[in-house]
Amino acid sequence: MSHIFGVPEESRYGIEELASLGGVTRRTVRFYVQEGLLQPPEGLGRGRHYGPDHLSRLLRVRSMQELGLSLPEIRRALAEDGKAPAEAAPEVPPAPERQTWIRLTLLPGVELHVATGVRLPSPARLADLVSTCRRLFTNEEDR
Repeated sequence: MSHIFGVPEESRYGIEELASLGGVTRRTVRFYVQEGLLQPPEGLGRGRHYGPDHLSRLLRVRSMQELGLSLPEIRRALAEDGKAPAEAAPEVPPAPERQTWIRLTLLPGVELHVATGVRLPSPARLADLVSTCRRLFTNEEDR
């Protein structure tokens, strides 16, 4: 059995499963088909299904979006592959590393972000830090 990006070539997906595997909604899958970023599903009526090429293509579009490309830029990038959008090579750039952050609101519109891997000071020192920052942002005499 051959595989594309670890997905068996014989795989078939309904729209719900494709959307879930691609990290999008069914509405997004339909929109991508409408915009020509994804090939329409195979089959007719209730027999409509998506295959591994659809999933690979969806993952590629999503990773380009995560890199900050707009839909017109993605469309151009796919066209530059020298193939029609639905036939473009299913290359998926590596996913950006995910990080989890703790977010502390100091004032409306002002937040302190701390990566979860960073050891936080004691709650009392953290409260002092928040208090100091609030004073700095609200003290008009220093301006």
